[in-house]
Amino acid sequence: MQQPNNSNPLHSKTLTYLKGVGTIKAELMAKELGIYTYYDLLNYYPYRHIDKTNVTTMSSLTGEDSNGLFVGKVISTEILGAKQGKRFVANITDGTGIIELVWFRGINWAEKYIELGNTYLVYGKLTYFNGMPQLSHPEIELHNTTTVQTKSTLDPIYSTTEKLKIRGLSGKGIGSITAEVFRQIQPNDIIENIPESIITKLRLMPRMQALYNIHFPATVQHYQQAVRRLKFEELFIAQVRLQQVKIKRNVNTKGILLPQVGSLFTQFYNDHIPFALTNAQKRVVKEIRHNMATGVQMNRLLQGDVGSGKTMVALLSMLIAIGNGYQACLMAPTEILAQQHYKKILEQLLTLPVNIAILTGSVKAAKRRKLLSQLLSGEINLLIGTHALIEPTVIFANLGLVVIDEQHRFGVEQRSQLWKKNIVPPHILVMTATPIPRTLAMTAYGDLEVSVIDELPPGRQAIITTHKFDDFRIKTYEFIQQQIALGRQAYIVFPLIEESEKLDFENLMQGYENVKAFFPEPKYLISMVHGKMPNETKETNMQRFVAGNTQIMVATTVIEVGVDVPNASIMIIESAEKFGLSQLHQLRGRVGRGASQSYCILLTSHKLTHIAKQRMGIMVQTNDGFAISEKDLELRGPGDIEGLRQSGALNFKLADIVQDKAILEAARNEAEKLVTADVNLQQPEHKGLQQYLIEDTKPVGWGKIS
Repeated sequence: MQQPNNSNPLHSKTLTYLKGVGTIKAELMAKELGIYTYYDLLNYYPYRHIDKTNVTTMSSLTGEDSNGLFVGKVISTEILGAKQGKRFVANITDGTGIIELVWFRGINWAEKYIELGNTYLVYGKLTYFNGMPQLSHPEIELHNTTTVQTKSTLDPIYSTTEKLKIRGLSGKGIGSITAEVFRQIQPNDIIENIPESIITKLRLMPRMQALYNIHFPATVQHYQQAVRRLKFEELFIAQVRLQQVKIKRNVNTKGILLPQVGSLFTQFYNDHIPFALTNAQKRVVKEIRHNMATGVQMNRLLQGDVGSGKTMVALLSMLIAIGNGYQACLMAPTEILAQQHYKKILEQLLTLPVNIAILTGSVKAAKRRKLLSQLLSGEINLLIGTHALIEPTVIFANLGLVVIDEQHRFGVEQRSQLWKKNIVPPHILVMTATPIPRTLAMTAYGDLEVSVIDELPPGRQAIITTHKFDDFRIKTYEFIQQQIALGRQAYIVFPLIEESEKLDFENLMQGYENVKAFFPEPKYLISMVHGKMPNETKETNMQRFVAGNTQIMVATTVIEVGVDVPNASIMIIESAEKFGLSQLHQLRGRVGRGASQSYCILLTSHKLTHIAKQRMGIMVQTNDGFAISEKDLELRGPGDIEGLRQSGALNFKLADIVQDKAILEAARNEAEKLVTADVNLQQPEHKGLQQYLIEDTKPVGWGKIS
C-alpha cells in the first residue's frame, strides 16, 4: 500500500516519530492495519467505548450476554488443550464472585500480560461454560496504571491484532497514540469538507469536533452527534463525486443527435402495438426520447419488475434511432433469450420497413459473412444477439443505440466493447428485471439516469404464492398433474450453490428421478436443464419446453432470467430457504406471463432460520419486486448485493444505506444542488471540499456503464 503524496501535513506525517510509536511499531501498524499516517490513524474509528465510571461487581452480572465492567485480582492462570483446542485461561475475583477469562487467539500476548496476583480492569460479555461464568477475549488493562488523559469518561476500544498487542498496541494502546495525535495537531490541519451553509442548515458538528468526539466523546450525546456528522460526510462526498461524473459527462461527452421521433415510431405506436402502454411505460419513453434529442450521450438504466414491459420501451427507443437513419442493437445474455427477442420483434415489425437480423455463436460461417457485410453497408437496421455482438469483426455502419438486456449478466469490459463501435459513442440503454432499491440506486447508480417502470400492464393476474414444507410435495405434484390436464406447463427448480455443488448436483439428479417416477412417460414429458450440461443440450432442452413439447422443466437457476413461456403456470421451488429474496422473486417471474392464473409454491424443510422465515413470509405477502428488493437489502445488507455494480461504492466506514436512509436523502439533495450550481467547486465556500477531494486519494471505484 503506497503512502499518498499530499500537501496536508496529516497525510504526510508518518507515525514513526509519534510519542509511543517508533519505527518497529509504525511498520507493524502499516502492515497489520494499513495505518501509515496521522490522517489514517484519526480515521481509524473505535468499534466500542467503555464507560469507566460504570464499574460493577461480579455478583451483579446476571444472565447470558450481559455486558460488565469490573475490577478483579487474578488468582490462577493456565494453558489448556493443544493445537487447535489450545486456550489461555485466567480466573479473576473481586470478592463477590469468580469469573473465568479465556483467550483462544492471542495466547502468547495473554500469557505475558496476565500475571498472577495483579489487579485488572476488565470489560466483556458474560457467557457460561459448564455452569461457570466466562468472558471470552475481554478488554483488559492493569488497574490504576497511567491511562490517556482526555476529557472523556468513555474510553475507546479499537480492533487490533496479536502482533500489535505484543508491542503494547492493544485496543487501549491505539487510543493512547490517537490521543497523542490530537495533542499535536492544529485545528486548520483538519480540512472542513462540508460548506458552512450545509453545516448550519443541518445542524452538523464541525469536522474537527466530530473526529475528536468519535474517539473521545465527552458524553454519549457528543458521540451520537459525531457519528451523524461523519455518516453524512461519507454519503455527501460519495454523492458529490457521482454528481460531478454525471454532470461533466453530460457536458463533455458528445452524443448522437436523434432529433426526430420519426415515422417508424409513429406508425408502430399508432397501428402496431398490440396493447395500450401503461402510464409508466409512456413516461419512460418520453424520458428516453428527450435524452436522445439533446446531442449528449444517453446513459440510462431501465429497471422494471418482471413483465412490466421493458422490452416494448426498448423497441420504441430503437425505432427512434432507426427512424433518424441510425442502426440499433440489442444484446441478451443467452442464445435462447436472443432468439426470443428476435422472434417477438420480427413478428411485431412484420409489415414495417425494418431489416432485422440475429447474430449468435451458432450462426454458420456463410450466413455470418453475409450478415456482417449487410451490417457494414447499413442494410441491417436492427441487430439482435448475444456476446457475439462484441466481437471485433462485427462492424456497424452507424450504430446509434445499444440496448443491453439483463445488464448485470455482462461485465463492464464486455459492455464497453459495444459503445466503441462508433466514432461518436452510441446512446446506451441497459435493462434489468432485478428491481434495485432506491437507496442502492442512489449510491451505486447515482451517476446514471435511472428510469423505473413501476406499473404492471392491466389485467395481469397476481401470482398466488404459498409456502409449504417438504411433506407437502406429493400434494404439490398432484396439483401439477391437474394443471397439466388443463394444458399448462410447470417448472420445478432445485438450488445449485457453488459451496456445495457436488451435493446439490446429487440432489438435483435425485429430484429429477423422483419427478420422472411421479410423472411417467409417455403421458408426461420432462426437460432438464442445469449448468453442467453442454450449451447445445441446454438450449435444445429449453427450446423443447418453450415450444410446448415437454410439460415439465426440471432445472437449476439457469432459467432465472428472461425465458418467456406464457403457457407455464406453476413454479415449484425446492429448498426455497437456500435462495435469496431477489432470486426467489426472479424465479417466480417465469410464470404469470400468460392469461391464466399462475402459482408459485415454495417448498422448504421444517428447520428454518429466522431470516428464511422472513423471506418466505414476504414472498407470500407480495408480488411487488420493489418492496421485495427493499426487504432483501435490509436482510442481506448492501455488501451482498453490491455485485450489481461490480464496485467499491458501498464500502462506507460508518454509513449504512439501509439504516441511514434519511441521512442519504439529505446528502444526495445537498450534493446535487451544490454540484449543479458549481460543478468544479470554484466558489469560495467550496474550496475546502475541493481541497479535500484532491487530497483524499480513495478512488471512485464504480464501473461505469460507459
